[in-house]
Amino acid sequence: MLELRYAATWRLLSVVSLLLILAATIVPSDWLWPNDRTFHLHISDKWLHGITFAGLALWFSGQYAKSCYWRIALGLLAFGLLIEIVQRAVSYRSAELLDLVADVVGIAAGLILARAGLGGWTPRLEDWLQERFG
Repeated sequence: MLELRYAATWRLLSVVSLLLILAATIVPSDWLWPNDRTFHLHISDKWLHGITFAGLALWFSGQYAKSCYWRIALGLLAFGLLIEIVQRAVSYRSAELLDLVADVVGIAAGLILARAGLGGWTPRLEDWLQERFG
């Protein structure tokens, strides 16, 4: 982990984020996306997988050095696999190989963006907050 003033807080936020995402993938989908036309998203769940895992890759790349990005990729791949295993275990969800492919594409996209300069954002944010609020 990078040298962070609030490392414990970032770890807690990371765990909470992963648990919320896992919970969202386990509950029946109509709890999150009701069939009511005003709330229904006309977006492929593959896009949701990709965007979610790109966001996770960017989140963790903000807290870890570039030399650890391969660990982020493996950890997120394991998390994606866990999601598919859990979805297979419940009767109202389904596991799909293409979901895992979308996860991998999202992880790659997020880490490419991190390597392009978005990684390591957490210390910069902490410095900005320190300057702004003391």
